[in-house]
This record gives sequence, structure tokens and C-alpha cells, in this order.
Amino acid sequence: MADDLNGSSGKSGSGHGDDRRWLPKRVFSGEEEGIFSVLPESVLTNFINPTSENALLWNVIYPLAQPTIALIDLLNIRPLWGNPNEENETDDALTPYYWGYDVDGVRLSRLDDVLLMIDGSGPKTEVDLFFLGKGNLILVESKRKSGFGRCSRFVKRRCPEMHLTVGDGWSPCRYWEVEKSRFISHLAMGLRPEPDSESPACNRHYQLARTLTIGHELADLLEREFHLWVFAPRPHWSKLEKDWLDFTERVQDDSLWRRLRVIAWEDIQEIACK
Repeated sequence: MADDLNGSSGKSGSGHGDDRRWLPKRVFSGEEEGIFSVLPESVLTNFINPTSENALLWNVIYPLAQPTIALIDLLNIRPLWGNPNEENETDDALTPYYWGYDVDGVRLSRLDDVLLMIDGSGPKTEVDLFFLGKGNLILVESKRKSGFGRCSRFVKRRCPEMHLTVGDGWSPCRYWEVEKSRFISHLAMGLRPEPDSESPACNRHYQLARTLTIGHELADLLEREFHLWVFAPRPHWSKLEKDWLDFTERVQDDSLWRRLRVIAWEDIQEIACK
């Protein structure tokens, strides 16, 4: 387990195929899968990092999902945060979609429609992992050493609500303005930011709020029950906990709140050892 989380192993991918791009050595298995012909360069580049979250995700989940993972196996893991599985929920066979693609490189149905609907023409939200079953859709944020993402426009003092002056080319933040994109449809985000406001909740919870908004809309279109989970190493949980707890307190749907979950990577990998 320590070897995987440290990003080292005696195994490595073979690297090249006739019709696919270079693969990083940290792909320990499944290097022949079609997904590596379609993944964005940004995803592949992350594999090079010694503490790569993408390598951790692939190298743990891919061997478990051959071709699916049982929902009940994941629910039976005692979470770092969330309700233990005491409701005897119906099992479901979950197919993983890594960064929106299955292992053959097929894009998750309706995902691009939803990304355009929620994110508009700007940079698209990149969700690490989707699990799709007959009755469930789970979106997973994978963490290793990083925190939850903030709003880059706010960090760069380019927030249209707080930093930019109304004029040519100015447009309000779509996550406050556009009906389908608005975080406040699902989260109690406080007052809309304005100049001289303190750092707003939409900055603090930008990554999680976008993921929740996309997952909620996609689940509705696919007629699945939506879950939002986080996978993180057990020692790293304390660094995420404060932001996560603040985020969960803002979720307005009680049934969705009960389907939020944080699971330790170490416990997920133990499934493979049984």
C-alpha cells in the first residue's frame, strides 16, 4: 500500500502502441486500454508527477473494476466522513469512467452536454472519476496531497463580481447568473459577492460546487441517484476536513447530504487484497 501511495512500484507500463501516445511509467497495468488514446494531455501529464493523483486513481481503481465494482463493497467501507452503510441499500454494478471515459475510450453519455450547459464556453470542469450503475451515478474527487480547488479568477483578482469594472466585454459570473449553473440552486452560498466583500464561499468551494452542480444535472438526465464522494489518503484527511465540513453544511437537500462520503484510499485498496 505504501508503495502505491508513494508512486513507486516494480511494475511499469510498456509505453507505446502503434496508434496511441506515450504513456507514463506510473501506469502499472492496463496500458493497452483504448482510453489512453483519448485522454487529454493535461490528464496524462499529471501521471509524471511523483505524487500524481491520476496515477493513484488509475492504479487502484482499474484492477478492481474488471469490468465493474460492486456498490455494496464501497458502501461497506467505514468512511472517514459519512453515514456507515446501515440501510441495506440495493447493490449496483458500477462502471468507472476515468476523467469522463470508460476503459475503451468511450465518453460518458450526456456529459459533454452538461459541461456545456453548466460551464458554458469557458474551461470545463474535469471530474476525476464517475461510477455509473443502473440506478446510481457517483462523482468522485480524488485527492492525494492537494486541497479542494479554489476559483482561479478570484485568486488572480479577476472575479467579475468583485474585481472587474462593468464595461465592454464584461459579463457576470455564470455561477451566480445562469439558472442551470447557479451554485445557490443546491448550496447555501450566502450573499452574492460585490466589491470589497470578504473572500466568498463560491471561491472556497469552487471545485466541489461545480462538481456537485454537474453531477446533479447529469444524474437527472440519466435518471440515476446522485452521490458525491471524495477519495483521499487517511493521513491527508485532516487537511481537507475543515473545508469539507463547511461545504457539507451548505448542501440544501437532506437526501443528497446523506449520499456525501469521504473514503480512505487505503481502505479501497484493501478490497483487492481480500
